Amino acid sequence: MRIKATATALLCMASLMGTTASADPARQAMLVNTCVACHGEAGNSVGPAIPTLAGLSPNYLMGAMLAYKYPDADELEAVIDADPAFEDVEAFNRYGTIMNRLASGYTEEEIKMIAAYFSDQEMQRATQDFDSAQAKKGKKLHTKYCEKCHEDEGRVADDDTGVLAGQWAPYFLYSMADFNNGDRDMPKKMKIKLKEIQDSVGHAGFEQLAHYYASITD
Repeated sequence: MRIKATATALLCMASLMGTTASADPARQAMLVNTCVACHGEAGNSVGPAIPTLAGLSPNYLMGAMLAYKYPDADELEAVIDADPAFEDVEAFNRYGTIMNRLASGYTEEEIKMIAAYFSDQEMQRATQDFDSAQAKKGKKLHTKYCEKCHEDEGRVADDDTGVLAGQWAPYFLYSMADFNNGDRDMPKKMKIKLKEIQDSVGHAGFEQLAHYYASITD
């Protein structure tokens, strides 16, 4: 199990977290207010370098926040193993300058409350500039390399994967750079697919994917 930090963040297991969050809505609102200044109202970011959190799965958000909070792999694994709400959470090494410091200030229960809120919000896909020709190439790459895990053109969060459709293009490219240079770890199958893209079309492939995901607004 690995860790670290980037510009993303937040988490939980809906059935267990829903009760925790609803038990103290005032506290949940206070916690959420610490996030929206960067991640936008209801988790819909208006800053191209900052990800939208709305609609991401609880487990995905949880894995991100716990990875930011616990930079030691053994400690992270122990925390996840000790809490049934984290049973299906995967946490991977992340690079970051801000989120690791912020996440360290939250308890596990607060992380669950924050995640419960953002996972329950509807993602509002940003209107972005994109190149149609590049987007067309990106769609082919997505179908070949990404669709199996990021279903419905990257719209679906059901498999605890990140939502790609409509996510900010600059953030997507920053994340791809972190993955490719080793500052952010990833599942083995994702590592294989990114290498295949890099070997087949080089960095241009990630630019094409960014244009494709930016073109999806519904």
